[in-house]
Amino acid sequence: MRDFLGYGTQLPTVRWPQGRPLAVSFVVNFEEGAEFSVADGDSHNEAVYEVIDRQSGVDPCIDSHFEYGTRVGWGRLAGLFAAHQAPFTLSACGRAVERLPWLAQDAVQRGHEVSGHGWRWQTAAGLSEDEERQVIQRTMQAIEAATGRRPVGWHTRSNSTPNTRRLLVENGFMYDSDAYNDDTPYFVDVQGHSHLVLPYAFDTNDMQFQHTQRFATGREFADYVCDAMDWLVREGENVPRMLSIGLHLRMVARPGRIGAVERILQHAQLRGVWVATREQIARHWLAHAT
Repeated sequence: MRDFLGYGTQLPTVRWPQGRPLAVSFVVNFEEGAEFSVADGDSHNEAVYEVIDRQSGVDPCIDSHFEYGTRVGWGRLAGLFAAHQAPFTLSACGRAVERLPWLAQDAVQRGHEVSGHGWRWQTAAGLSEDEERQVIQRTMQAIEAATGRRPVGWHTRSNSTPNTRRLLVENGFMYDSDAYNDDTPYFVDVQGHSHLVLPYAFDTNDMQFQHTQRFATGREFADYVCDAMDWLVREGENVPRMLSIGLHLRMVARPGRIGAVERILQHAQLRGVWVATREQIARHWLAHAT
């Protein structure tokens, strides 16, 4: 059943640690190696990127665009967050982790969370219940094998299914981010279990460089995200708000865009917000929300 009301006028009284006015969650998506590629034996190539001349056979062009994310993007982005001592959630596809376990291991060593983002970089739409269960479990197993710890959070690329949350609860997940309908965490009932949702966002997300060209430059992206942060800090004086900022290794880590992330991190420090992993936000909410 759809919920158009949400909290309505009865917003929770939860406060963030140290009285911070806003929880900011950077989500770094690790999808490289999980995209579809004829060179990897798939029937088709991924088409969502700057390349518009889609090929039916092996496509070294788009393959190399994805490879940039792990060859160059990871080190550049991880180094920037380290310089600012800011944690993030690495939303990782299972197959990407299986192929490049060192990246997930490096993320954990740097103090970041690794969460589940599906096995392949694909929607769950059209999957049977058993197929989706296998996707979730296979992703969990790959992350645990690489990092020594099972993921507690999940985000489905694009569409989830009516079974997704029940399967996540079945597999012991603490939260999911398969919603875009709020700026405050909330609980949903999943067959008698109170399950936590940390809403995600597509507007404060570097995917807009590819999908819509909404942002032509890194500065435009930084301005937009900082404006969102400022407004939510303002509301955060009275209600608990969180801001999700979605990043991709092959997108924002390009030299012409990475400066946007630096400006956002500097602005977050200036505004005194709580930069946290989604697991940290989830655990705080579970401990303090009633």
